[in-house]
Amino acid sequence: MLKHLILASTAFISSATASLYGESQLNHTCILVPDYLSCSSQANPATVDSCCVETYGGLLLQTQYWDVNTGFEVEGQLLPAYSWTIHGMWPDFCNGSYTQYCDLDRQYDPNPSPNTTNGLPNGTAVVPYTGPNIGTFLAPLGRFDLLAYMNMYWISQGSPNADFWGHEFSKHATCFSTFDVPCYGPEYREHEDVVNFFETVVKYYMRLPTWGWLGAHGIYPSNTTTYTLGAMEAALQHEYGTVPYLGCGGPSYNTTTAGANSTDSGGTVLSEVWYYFHTYGRPQDGQSVPVNQTGSSSCAKAPGAISYPERANGSVAYY
Repeated sequence: MLKHLILASTAFISSATASLYGESQLNHTCILVPDYLSCSSQANPATVDSCCVETYGGLLLQTQYWDVNTGFEVEGQLLPAYSWTIHGMWPDFCNGSYTQYCDLDRQYDPNPSPNTTNGLPNGTAVVPYTGPNIGTFLAPLGRFDLLAYMNMYWISQGSPNADFWGHEFSKHATCFSTFDVPCYGPEYREHEDVVNFFETVVKYYMRLPTWGWLGAHGIYPSNTTTYTLGAMEAALQHEYGTVPYLGCGGPSYNTTTAGANSTDSGGTVLSEVWYYFHTYGRPQDGQSVPVNQTGSSSCAKAPGAISYPERANGSVAYY
């Protein structure tokens, strides 16, 4: 599914500043602030502390990949057995549109995509980052265990893991009000926001065991068995409570032999899932409410049209 990119005027203003709202570093004592639900009328930055309630991108997505290889197996970059991998956590606007690269002072993406803040030629340029990779930010804050976990479950395909993490932080984390630098107060330690974002992504990922949820309904990776979108959506709805977005690539069904003369142009190879939710207070606190996907799956809907392929030999690590 291609999400429609609509950029609010505030996004243009904020894209090169260190704060979405120009907050002070003072007085963000969130225990004094009600845990309002994101995307509710109470989640208004004019009336509530945006460091304590998500007010900028209130429709959150925890996204995961199903890849079959990494392209970096020689370097030891492998996929975890019996588990999907982390893609990221995104802050969509409540209407399902989104923005990106909201704070160019925190741009750690070596390969920005897109390369402007609005994806158009008239957008502000997002200059490739050339400093130490974002993975090096964790050690000074003592998060060696978090770094080890990310290297097992937040895996890039076609690039080093840390490059992918830098992309996800720079493009998405900078567009959360609750990860804004002023929210950390006058004793902010450099890159504390980065580590906090990574911890939060991992928190939600650990709650969403896609491999096990599908497996509980008899849906496992296979190079011989194919599946139907409706069954996969029903399995995940049963476990999560709402219908997530399933993404498919590969040949369009109507270009395959099985789909000849069909009008179904959906993809036939399962590759990703997006879990949508709202959050009470800060996303960091983990109080989430599942909601349905805002669009519809990019996968073919015909019976037995979807492949959920096994991973390649030599691409899997067993932890």
